[in-house]
Amino acid sequence: MPFVKKVKSDAYFSRFQVKYRRRREGKTDYYARKRLVVQAKNKYNAPKYRLVVRFTNKDIIVQIVYARLQGDFVLTAARSAELPRYGIQHGLTNWAAAYATGLLAARRALTKLGLADQYEGVTEPDGTLSPVEAIDEEDAPRPFKAFLDVGLKRTSTGARVFGALKGASDGGILIPHNEKRFPGYDPESKELDAEVLKKYIFGGHVAEYMESLEEEDDERFKKQFAKYLADGIGSDDIEEIYTNAHAAIRENPEFKPTEKTKDWKAETLKFNTPKLTLEQRRARIAEKIEKFKAGGFDEEEDAEDDE
Repeated sequence: MPFVKKVKSDAYFSRFQVKYRRRREGKTDYYARKRLVVQAKNKYNAPKYRLVVRFTNKDIIVQIVYARLQGDFVLTAARSAELPRYGIQHGLTNWAAAYATGLLAARRALTKLGLADQYEGVTEPDGTLSPVEAIDEEDAPRPFKAFLDVGLKRTSTGARVFGALKGASDGGILIPHNEKRFPGYDPESKELDAEVLKKYIFGGHVAEYMESLEEEDDERFKKQFAKYLADGIGSDDIEEIYTNAHAAIRENPEFKPTEKTKDWKAETLKFNTPKLTLEQRRARIAEKIEKFKAGGFDEEEDAEDDE
């Protein structure tokens, strides 16, 4: 059969529907979103929570979100930009920072819901899989449940998004998952090396890289870790920094707004052209008319005044 070019008729274009805006922009996977948002009807309008993890070049954002017809509502959120308050000054986008941010979001959410005392999670992470279990008491609240929302991120083994998941899970939130995507999982033996996962939680992989780089290329080491060295942080100090940060997060996960160094509203208004009142506009027009009658009206000068 010869090749026949498909001609799109008027009927085709009259029925054509454009995709959703965020799908056209490549921002939302609606196939995945539908399955993360749709709740069973016998739940009687109970929200279905998602642990939304997003990465930027300089920040990690972890939110607990639920959907309504009006849109998404954020229950609580945490950012890696808050970690310097807990002692983590550097490497705010690495695996260990993702874990700490997930832990902060979980403890903040449970504190807000009044479940922080009942569900403490894993206080001393050892790299093992420790899912949150319900309290075996009468009238005890069930664990807070959320589903991981990775957005458009690739879910490859060892990805940072699973660091945030592990942190939130150890923080006391029930998130359905298994060990297959954590660092240290061997697909051949189908077993998780707990020591490797523990190393990533406490930034051991960063410490190892610092040591190897210092031995191999001292000049590059001093350039790449200049900020660490300026603060007197070596490879031996990293584990202690993250251990202390996890304890500090559990002690006080409350959000604290940053202090504003400038009055940004006043700075913005300084460059804005003030809007003229009705009386001022009328007076300006009357002035132009008088100028025109007197013969001293210049169009170029007037245009400059308008600017």
